[in-house]
Amino acid sequence: MGVSYNKLWKLLIDRNMSKTQLIKDAKISTNAMAKLGKNEDVRVEVLVKICSTLECTIDDILEII
Repeated sequence: MGVSYNKLWKLLIDRNMSKTQLIKDAKISTNAMAKLGKNEDVRVEVLVKICSTLECTIDDILEII
């Protein structure tokens, strides 16, 4: 099983938000963003910060494949 963050990228496009802006607003590291870009595992804390910032749920930003 793996994870895909394609839903996150689509959500950012729909909200006209850059990855850099998300890093600043969610207060996550560039390393965490790099892992997201490679569909690698990240800490739940990072996902919670993203969801809080975007006012969405985990289901809205990732998909288990």
